[in-house]
Amino acid sequence: MHGDQIIIIGAGPAGLMAAQILAEKGFKVHVYEQNKAAARKFLVAGNGGFNLTHSEEIENFVQKYDAAEIQDIVRQFDNQKVISWLADLGITTYVGSSGKIFPTKNFKPIQVLNAWLNTLESLGVVIHYGQRFVNFDDYFVYFCGNDNEIKVRYSKLILAMGGGSWKKTGSDAKWMDVLAQKNIQITSLQPANSGYNTDPKLHHLEGQYLKNIEVSFGENRRVGEIVFTKYGIEGSPVYYLNRFTRKHHFPLTVHLDLKPNLTETEILKELQGPDNNTSVLKKKLKLSATAINLLKTLDKGSYTSPDILAGRIKQFPIEVLSFRPLDEVISTSGGVSFSALNSKLELIGFPNVYCAGEMIDWEAPTGGYLLQACFSTGFWVGNSINEA
Repeated sequence: MHGDQIIIIGAGPAGLMAAQILAEKGFKVHVYEQNKAAARKFLVAGNGGFNLTHSEEIENFVQKYDAAEIQDIVRQFDNQKVISWLADLGITTYVGSSGKIFPTKNFKPIQVLNAWLNTLESLGVVIHYGQRFVNFDDYFVYFCGNDNEIKVRYSKLILAMGGGSWKKTGSDAKWMDVLAQKNIQITSLQPANSGYNTDPKLHHLEGQYLKNIEVSFGENRRVGEIVFTKYGIEGSPVYYLNRFTRKHHFPLTVHLDLKPNLTETEILKELQGPDNNTSVLKKKLKLSATAINLLKTLDKGSYTSPDILAGRIKQFPIEVLSFRPLDEVISTSGGVSFSALNSKLELIGFPNVYCAGEMIDWEAPTGGYLLQACFSTGFWVGNSINEA
């Protein structure tokens, strides 16, 4: 049994995974969480379909991450190891039609979390709720709880406080000011996996879906489904393009290919037949009502011209005005720079202080990749401390 006391700040997936790894190695682990309950963002994410990772082959899997450092970390605790870890918790899983990994139907998100918390409790992990992180120094970490400030001595400190989206879950990024004052290199937070605010002329399409289309920005493209909202568009292909559009100034234009399986020449041939364009779109090209409604936002001359219409079906322009506000996006890019961390994810300027999860500067699309990297960084830090 190790005498060292490990302090973890944040009872989200990264913090809890580090806690489990270290407790299994015999360390005394205390987790401090500012909310009244653990892993609130983990549970909120479960409301939209609880995909815990993805079944993709690992070399394709890691390409979804923007930083080489996070790719290496995910390889060490990959999607197959997450499935095995869940099985050890008593959680069975299955692969959905899109390749995402879900708990089987008899397990709701809260049941998955409770199975995990029960395991941690059996390992002796203590979670202190209602404790807001205030600061740390070389020996102590400071919290405010019930209007009383307390200080706790640590041998190793793990910071796993999340990014800056969904503040209601506790992911408020207030830690950024504390770390910045210590001259720790931080990249400013920006929306990731964000919807786009678009030209208002499309807002009347609110609630309508486009499926099996390709969304592109320059050479970057992704097939999938989008939904029109009261402010613009949402959907996994949109989120995928975030990291590329972020490098440019708004407004900018993304394009939709409404019929990816046909060439412009094939589409034009159909439109040049005797039937009117609307009939061809519906009956011969089998476009959805939403796609036709979108095309009808074109001026009359463009809609009635077979040449122009064929071009717009393959490359319909959507003017993007901005991202959604930071607080409502699925995740954020930015955070503690990898240049501020050594290979163990230990702060170079603060030995014995480690970072894990979404507060590090990496990003990935939705579909299980975000949670996977949180699990993986927690695993990585836990093993780094054990091997130190």
